[in-house]
Amino acid sequence: MPLTKTAMAKQAKLNISKILGKDAKYLLDHKSKTISKDQIHLPTSDFVDRIFIQSNRNTQVIKSLGAMFDHGRLAGTGFLSILPIDQGIEHSAGASFAKNPIYFDPENIVKLAIEGGCNAVATTFGNLAIISRKYAHKIPFIVKINHNELLTYPNKADQIMFGSVREAWNLGAVAVGATIYFGSDNSTRQIIEVAKAFEEAHQLGMATILWCYTRNNAFKKDGKDYHVSADLTGQANHLGVTIQADIIKQKLAENNGGYKALNTGGSTYGKLDERIYTQLTSDHPIDLCRYQVANCYMGRAGLINSGGESKGASDLADAVRTAVINKRAGGMGLISGRKAFQRPMKEGVEILNAIQEVYLDSSIDVA
Repeated sequence: MPLTKTAMAKQAKLNISKILGKDAKYLLDHKSKTISKDQIHLPTSDFVDRIFIQSNRNTQVIKSLGAMFDHGRLAGTGFLSILPIDQGIEHSAGASFAKNPIYFDPENIVKLAIEGGCNAVATTFGNLAIISRKYAHKIPFIVKINHNELLTYPNKADQIMFGSVREAWNLGAVAVGATIYFGSDNSTRQIIEVAKAFEEAHQLGMATILWCYTRNNAFKKDGKDYHVSADLTGQANHLGVTIQADIIKQKLAENNGGYKALNTGGSTYGKLDERIYTQLTSDHPIDLCRYQVANCYMGRAGLINSGGESKGASDLADAVRTAVINKRAGGMGLISGRKAFQRPMKEGVEILNAIQEVYLDSSIDVA
């Protein structure tokens, strides 16, 4: 006898609890006492109608957003599961694909996204262009328009444009994605470039997704990496939505106090208010992520957290943990690549599906 929806939801909850192990109660039962969930614009089936129809986005942008939200296993939920594979440039192709050389062929990238039930696939101009006519109508395309090429010696933190927004539109993309290294020596130029690109993308009817990464050697201080602090990543998110990113991609916050750490020894970096740390956040990972969501106009621009690097045996548990934190914080989903493509395709599909199960499980609510 087939399971009812309620039974499937309970089964999913039990499986997710088992995957989370000793952290299950800590993550699944947490009640946030920082920013109330009632203040967050939460992902729902009518998210595009509630948020974007009242915005300045034109009809074609609304259509493009709808194409993403209505595709894959999460279609109609308001959540997104996106496969991003631009590591061939960002991390070098050999280092990225040595574990699974089939992904030197971009058709397999698209196949993984389709088999994995993703809402969309995000990758490079070249990858999508070479298979565009075969797949543009089968899964929404997101073109990553800038990259940090890794051959300059010594390596440097910079993002440069690899093509035009119109080229992305011509190959059938519904959205463009870009990275800004906030805090880097090149961030001012990148902000200007990406803001102009996003304006053109909206004019052409494409949605916009911003990889809001912090990057500065000074953000590592006293053995702690504040590139993943809630306060610095939260401000990066706020800058991202200011240049009209429809969706924000951000690393999951792992700590806090980046501004405080950098305001020492006579240094006055940025601006802070102690209430960031005493009222708007706590040490709990869900509350740290909630602060990231708050900086995305209280969720009007959806927060999708990145899946992070592949560590091998723990990948599935790590991915499920990140998804639970994102969902319970009020986030919109996960954009996970290396955990999926740096393994046989069947296993990659299983990890993508496990992530999606978190968002399909109605018993996992917003904290």
